[in-house]
Amino acid sequence: MSAVAPEWRGIVIVTGTDTGVGKTVATAALAAAAGAAGLKVAVVKPGQTGTADGEPDDASTVARLAAPHTVQTLASYPDALAPLPAARIADLPPLELYAVVDTIRDLAGDHDLVLVEGAGGLLVPMGLRPSGQPWTVADLAVSLDARALVVARAGLGTLNHTALTLEALDRRGVPAGVLLGAWPAEPQLVHWSNVGELLPQLLGVLPAGAGAMEPGVFARSAPGWLAPVLFGTLDDWRAWAEDSG
Repeated sequence: MSAVAPEWRGIVIVTGTDTGVGKTVATAALAAAAGAAGLKVAVVKPGQTGTADGEPDDASTVARLAAPHTVQTLASYPDALAPLPAARIADLPPLELYAVVDTIRDLAGDHDLVLVEGAGGLLVPMGLRPSGQPWTVADLAVSLDARALVVARAGLGTLNHTALTLEALDRRGVPAGVLLGAWPAEPQLVHWSNVGELLPQLLGVLPAGAGAMEPGVFARSAPGWLAPVLFGTLDDWRAWAEDSG
């Protein structure tokens, strides 16, 4: 597999084609691989929603699996909605774009890699600009001059959703790659076909259930799921396909 860019350092936005595609586990995998490569890693979750259900939040999941140097959540909202409507319903202050940008840039000054995990998909409303207009993860990527890692499903429907997300990023001048968030234990024809179609942009494949691994096993395994540009060792897709088949 040919590298599409030098190693992804600096600020990387982790977004997805939808909610529940595996962004948090993907963020943890990249944090673990980069940490194993000797990088000082920060992980930022600008807007965490759904905190009322008592489940572990995304930041605590990343901290448990990957133990990066820094983990921060900038705002939390109880309802399982996009961050901006969640803030409105809870009558809590919405995320202000440039305050988020300043926080992330400050972290970038003291870390080799800053991973910023979005909420839902690329165009979900995250908060408000000073003008009162909503902003999205795409706007954040542009403001930070960041790359984006798009986490996608492995199965049917992913090609359209992934193409739309990549097109939106390309129109904004945001370099991007793709990672499949949950590769099934028994892949079918559609899964193999999707890998073939996404191969030019594909930078990694996470096994289904990776988030349930014991943290030490997860951290040791993560580099094998990621391409070298993401500090991994997955540089021979043919061998990977044979092992996975």
